[in-house]
Amino acid sequence: MSTVQEHAEGAAVTVRNDILVDGKWIESAGTELIDVVNPATEDVVGRVARGTAEDVDRAARAAAAAFPDWSESSLDTRAACLNRLADLLEARDEEITRLIVSEVGQPISFAVDSQTAVAVRDLRNFAEAIQKVNWVEHDENFAVRREPVGVLGAIAAWNGPLRSICLKAGAAIAAGCTVVVKPSEVAPLSAYIMAELVAEAGLPDGVFNLVSGTGPEVGEAIATHPLIDVVSLTGSVRAGSRVMELASATIKRVALELGGKSANIILEDADLERAVEVGIDDAFRNSGQVCGGLSRMLVSRSQFAAAQEIAVRKAESFVIGDPLDPATTLGPVISARQRDRIREYIQVGQAAGAPMLVGGPEAPEGFDRGFYVKPTIFTADNDFRLAREEIFGPVLVMIPFDGEADAIAIANDSDYGLAGAIWSADPERARAVATRVRTGRIRINGTPINMKAPHGGFKLSGIGREMGKYGIEEFLEYKSVIG
Repeated sequence: MSTVQEHAEGAAVTVRNDILVDGKWIESAGTELIDVVNPATEDVVGRVARGTAEDVDRAARAAAAAFPDWSESSLDTRAACLNRLADLLEARDEEITRLIVSEVGQPISFAVDSQTAVAVRDLRNFAEAIQKVNWVEHDENFAVRREPVGVLGAIAAWNGPLRSICLKAGAAIAAGCTVVVKPSEVAPLSAYIMAELVAEAGLPDGVFNLVSGTGPEVGEAIATHPLIDVVSLTGSVRAGSRVMELASATIKRVALELGGKSANIILEDADLERAVEVGIDDAFRNSGQVCGGLSRMLVSRSQFAAAQEIAVRKAESFVIGDPLDPATTLGPVISARQRDRIREYIQVGQAAGAPMLVGGPEAPEGFDRGFYVKPTIFTADNDFRLAREEIFGPVLVMIPFDGEADAIAIANDSDYGLAGAIWSADPERARAVATRVRTGRIRINGTPINMKAPHGGFKLSGIGREMGKYGIEEFLEYKSVIG
C-alpha cells in the first residue's frame, strides 16, 4: 500500500498508510497520517499511518499465534534468518542511510558507519551470539533451561531508527520471541524497508509485526496489551517511567535504555589534547543526540585553562551544513521543539552565570531554515542545571576537579549512569578508576565501543542490557527441571 505523491514544491513524499501484521501489509485502522519532516530543510519527506490500539491488538494476536512454532525453531534457523536479513539490509545500505539522513539530519559522513552499517553488524552479532548463550545448565538433580519470554513489544528511538529496532527485534528473534515493533513516528521510514525484507529473510508470518504511530496511542497500547510479555523502550526517562507504570498492571517485564549525563574523566597524566578533542567529538556526534554521549568533561584544575583553549578550537572546527554534504560535520537537531529546548538550556546556563566559552542560543549564521544549534561549551560546577539534566544537543559542560577521588565523586554525583570515559597514561590506573564509577559502560583512552559488549545503564539510565549475547539473554526466562 506504499505510494509516492508529489509535494507542493515538487519533492517526492513517501506515503505509507499500512502496517505489517502476520506477514501481510494491511491498511491501518487509523484514518490519519503523521508527517515526517526533514530537520535540515523543514520539508515533509514522508507520511505514515497513525496507528491505533486496534492495530496493536491485531499485531499482538499475530505475534502470539506465531510464538509457539518460532520458540521451538532451531538455533541454526534463527541465525540463518538474522544473517539473511543483515545481507538484505546491507544490499540497500546506501538507500537506507540517505533515507535516515533525511529523517534525522545526521551528517552522511558519520551516518554511513553509525546507522545502517552498524545495524547490520548488530544482526550478525546476534546470529553469532546465539551459540554463546548457555541454553541448558545441569547441576545435581536439576537442569536449568533458558527459554524465550514470549511476545516483545519494541518501542524504538528516532536517533538511530533502524539500529534501535535491530537491537531489540534482532535479540528477541534470536531468543525465540516474536515481536511487535513501533518505530519512532519522527523517523519511521527505514523501519518500513526492514519490514519489507523480513519475509525474504525467511522469518515466518507473525514473527515480526510493525505498527507505526505515536507513543500515547501505539506505545501505550503495547505496554498494556495482555498478549505482550515484555516491553523494550529506548527513550526519555519520562517515557520509560510511563511504560513501567502501564506494564505493571499486567506484570510485564521491561527493558529500558534511557538518558545519560556521562562523564569524561581526563586525569592529569593523560594526553590532554587528544582526550579533549575525542571527547568533544563524542559529545557532539549526531548533534549531541546520543544517550551515551560524553556531555560532562571533567579536567584537573591544573590543566583546566589549557583544556578550555583546546575545546574552543575543536568546537570552532565543526562545519555546520547540509547533512548530505560530505564536508558537513554538524547537522541539525531533530525538530523545532528540540531546537528550542536546547536553546532554552543555553539561556538558562547564561542566566545562571555559567561562563560560555563558545556557541550560544542564536541560530548559526546563514541558517534561517532547518533546526540548527551552534556547538556550545560552558564551564560550570557539577551542581549547575546544565551539568545535572540531559540536554540532548550539542552542548558540553566542562567541570574542574581536584584529584582522582574528587573526579570519581563528581562523575558519580548524577542521577544517570549510562556511559563514561577515562583517560590516563597508565591504562591500569584508568581501569582501577573505572571500577569506582557507577555507570554501565566505560571506555579507556578512546578505545572504540565493542558491539559485543553489553550496553545499558545504572540509576535513571535504565534497566537491562542490549547488544551481543547479553541482549539475547534480556528476552529469556529461567526454567528449572528437577529429577
